[in-house]
Amino acid sequence: MFSNLTSPAGLKALDDFLSDKSYIEGVEPSQADVSVFEACGSAPDAAKYPNAARWYAHIASFGDEAKSFPGEKKPAASYGPAAPAAADDDDDDDDDDLFGSDSETDEEAEKLKAQRLAEYRAKKAAKPQEAAKSLVILDVKPWDDETPMKELEEGVRAIAMDGLLWGSSKLVDIGYGIKKLQITCVIEDAKVGTEDLSDQIMELEDYVQSVDIASFNKL
Repeated sequence: MFSNLTSPAGLKALDDFLSDKSYIEGVEPSQADVSVFEACGSAPDAAKYPNAARWYAHIASFGDEAKSFPGEKKPAASYGPAAPAAADDDDDDDDDDLFGSDSETDEEAEKLKAQRLAEYRAKKAAKPQEAAKSLVILDVKPWDDETPMKELEEGVRAIAMDGLLWGSSKLVDIGYGIKKLQITCVIEDAKVGTEDLSDQIMELEDYVQSVDIASFNKL
């Protein structure tokens, strides 16, 4: 189960869990993703938790649409590896067996599940195809240790492009009292090119010495 997703241990568990999964439950976004997303509080550090950061940025890209995800929203602790729900289901099955076969009930439940899944897929297919997106981490280096990093970051975040969403950021020591700005963003591949974005950042010539792409992951 997931617990304290704002702690390093909790984020590590989430990152490991998402190493071979796109979503918390199943193959479609659901209320399980919304619950765990809210429990994280903020975007995980992509350098330490790349899988969790990729998933977080993907869920964030849905915005208010996430409220309409299917499923029942439960506490974040209800999800994750070795969740107790499976054991509870087994106990229920044992109790049901005392009163005979539930094959008809199971069959109807499967039909209802298949019907709901078909309805959700039909609804999703009717929506416009989601644009391909990428999670990008940029390293923005200043001229020296006297460069006002707050103003530098404000200048970077002021860059607005259709298909660009700025995320979390932090200052990283690079030596001699100089710190670089490491900032995350989500881009729509068809609308925003990393080269064009880097060129716009470089136009902040009073603050910026160079821009490097530290990480680039497809969502």
